[in-house]
Amino acid sequence: MNHVHKIREEVLSIALFIAAIWLIFLLDRFLPLEKFGLIPRDGEGLFGIIAMTFLHADFQHIMGNTVPLIVLLALLSGSQADSRKIVAFIIVLGGGLLWIFGRSNSIHIGASLLVFGLATFLVVSGLLEKRIIPLMISIFVAIMYGSTLISGILPLKSGVSWEGHLMGGIAGAVTAWLLVRLRSNRLFK
Repeated sequence: MNHVHKIREEVLSIALFIAAIWLIFLLDRFLPLEKFGLIPRDGEGLFGIIAMTFLHADFQHIMGNTVPLIVLLALLSGSQADSRKIVAFIIVLGGGLLWIFGRSNSIHIGASLLVFGLATFLVVSGLLEKRIIPLMISIFVAIMYGSTLISGILPLKSGVSWEGHLMGGIAGAVTAWLLVRLRSNRLFK
């Protein structure tokens, strides 16, 4: 498939996804939506596995996730993978892991779990596929986001869900591994 054509087809999906995040951010200024974030090991916090991606604390938080999301989603859309399934799998797996292993005394919000998941997915899948374009993309992502990926999983800043970053990265790596493995077994095309 022509990757440039696929990217053009997915631009609208990327724009709608980012617009939904911003719309919910704006609604959150008037409604207490942050309470729907992920609360680990709490039945009411299960909804947060999906909702947390769309919830952000402030303008700096949403801006810090918007630009990397656009870049990483555009890179993902040029791959052979089904972008929507990859995004959904990273959100659900990463959110599930965060719900199990995250700090229970906090509400986790933000799209950074997905950002870390996508970045890790692109790096790992590029290395595993051993094809030139995915490998070049993985090198680009490693250069652009490598230091953030490493520092983001360390508990250095209070108020930052380093566990969300870590679980997103794990979900991205597992997703890449599963996708490459399934493709090599010709079960997934």
